[in-house]
Amino acid sequence: MKQWIGRGAVVLSLAALGSLAVSQESVPNFPNAREAEREGGDISLPSGKSQRDEILRIERERNIKDAAELAELADQLKEEIEKNDRFVFSISTLKKTDEIEKLAKRIRSRMRH
Repeated sequence: MKQWIGRGAVVLSLAALGSLAVSQESVPNFPNAREAEREGGDISLPSGKSQRDEILRIERERNIKDAAELAELADQLKEEIEKNDRFVFSISTLKKTDEIEKLAKRIRSRMRH
């Protein structure tokens, strides 16, 4: 159930970023936006907020959610490894490690740009 909620949150976040991208493509609607874009300045949204600041805020929120999920998965993985008395791990344990790796890469890629 938590996976579906997490995936739904990711889809909604991507939709929000997609709508920001669409609003950026419709630059001709804002006369000063073209000039600001050419000069390397920031574009203001109709609400008066900076587009760059809004994107950074959304990415920060997504990083916080992903970091919380990453910590939870790491705790679950630790418990499974401690509980397992054999040297062979289950498929679900390996899938958790893959999910942890994906989350870490996602967070790192957002922080780099």
